[in-house]
Amino acid sequence: MAQQTKQSTHPSFFVLILVFFFWGFVAASNSIFIPFCKAHFHLGQLESQLIDFSFYGAYFIGSLLLYLFSALRGVDILNKIGYQKGIIYGLLISVVGAIALIAAVNIGNKMADSTAAFYLILGAFFIVALGFSLQQTAANPFAILLGDPAKGTHRLNLAGGINSFGTTIGPLVVSILLFGSAKDASVSADTDISKINTLYVLLIVLFLVAAAIFWFSKMPKGTSDEPFEQSPRASKSLSAITGMFVLIMVGLVLNAIKTSIGVAETTDLGLPFFLIGIVGILAILFYSLNSARKDGNGWGAMRYPQLIMGMIAIFVYVGVEVTIASNMGALLKHPGFLTLEGLSESQIDPYVSLFWGSMMVGRWTGAITVFNVSKTGRQILSVIVPFIAYGVVLTANHLKGTDVSVLYPYAGVLVVQIIGFFAGQDKPAKTLMIFALLGIMAMVIGLFTTGEVAIFSFVAGGLFCSVMWSCIFALSIAGLGKYTSQGSSFLVLMILGGSLVPPVQGGLADIPSIGIHYSYIIPVVCFAYLAFFAFRVKNILKSQGIDYESAISGGH
Repeated sequence: MAQQTKQSTHPSFFVLILVFFFWGFVAASNSIFIPFCKAHFHLGQLESQLIDFSFYGAYFIGSLLLYLFSALRGVDILNKIGYQKGIIYGLLISVVGAIALIAAVNIGNKMADSTAAFYLILGAFFIVALGFSLQQTAANPFAILLGDPAKGTHRLNLAGGINSFGTTIGPLVVSILLFGSAKDASVSADTDISKINTLYVLLIVLFLVAAAIFWFSKMPKGTSDEPFEQSPRASKSLSAITGMFVLIMVGLVLNAIKTSIGVAETTDLGLPFFLIGIVGILAILFYSLNSARKDGNGWGAMRYPQLIMGMIAIFVYVGVEVTIASNMGALLKHPGFLTLEGLSESQIDPYVSLFWGSMMVGRWTGAITVFNVSKTGRQILSVIVPFIAYGVVLTANHLKGTDVSVLYPYAGVLVVQIIGFFAGQDKPAKTLMIFALLGIMAMVIGLFTTGEVAIFSFVAGGLFCSVMWSCIFALSIAGLGKYTSQGSSFLVLMILGGSLVPPVQGGLADIPSIGIHYSYIIPVVCFAYLAFFAFRVKNILKSQGIDYESAISGGH
């Protein structure tokens, strides 16, 4: 193993980054598939967001089960089986999910008015993402092991760049599969939804090929000898959060039953259950914060206030990132927002792609700091790289047949991002604060305007979210010592925000007096908490004698 780590990069790393591509490609594709399913199955906006609920909920459930089973057995299960087998098992679980999705789509194509068909698709999405959850838990530390440890961060940033490329082209590819070359195709119950099967047949093949390569390749064992940290109070807190998640699922079941028996729409239970669940989760975390301050025994990593506040920040960050994109299709279809008559489902992909491409722009720019470049070189690259990444987004859209001239005005927003990077000075707390405030500003402008100004303001949310993950992570695990690994796993659990925040915005959009446009008040609230976290965590770390600006922010 020691000999392997001296290599510049293990050849299998280039297979590993394909897995990173899968995650981004499929997750961003949901932004196109959501409005498609909404029209095909005659769903409300909240119901359409259940795709995100299933997808990101699987990340939470998968990571939670791994932690709780490890706690029960007193041994880190992933550490025992090894990262290599963890990725293989994760790929095979995703194969099962992809097969289930093809079957569910075929049923859905024959039963367009069936709520049951849509729920079968949700179940299949859950299984695909459950595999992704295991893959992601194993792949990030494994990327560091597949070569010189000193260059592990470089490999993670390269993998992150590949992930972002997947998020950029995913919406375009799915749009082509669903609509072909049609420029203004609309969706109805008669639309052939089985066209998406081509994508998942291809993914099944790629998943199996990747699993086979990992199975037959000789790689570092990829485990740690650190003992599993028992934290009974933290486990109870996470179990209580799971209870809130289950409560929401109960609400969804009751809502489905209510719909099937024809109860009036005024009795819709979806939004109240989501609100109760989120409030409950936040209450549990704040209770844990206060309890751990009084007595840290049994709390493990959650004895540190920066971690619990960071868990909320990750919840909010993933939530705002996903909700902006997932509700964008409905926003663009809304008459009078961008155009007088609103866009059709086949016309929204350039803007969705630009949102996820904005994530790529920011992450590529944030990754500059990890390379051995002079200060002047970094400054020059910080100006050039955003436009290179922007050029990649435009090129991908042009190859798809889009008139990219409609995206040209967005170049002005890149200037704002560049100024933000320079102002942040590679300091995580300062960078997070600046980009959170820019996020608030962009959302407010989008709320009070229409047309190009509004849509580019909302799309800019992706640009300002792009480097938040690494900033939040660096600040949340600072000073955790032996609890760093456990703290990291707790943070990953809070990807749950991507499951719960989008349906809340969808529920607000379903209220006639609010509508899809003004439902974007939700991202404003999310960015406001992130700004608060950036301000508060500085004082927390300072009180512990930790240099809160020592970490370097980069792309996730």
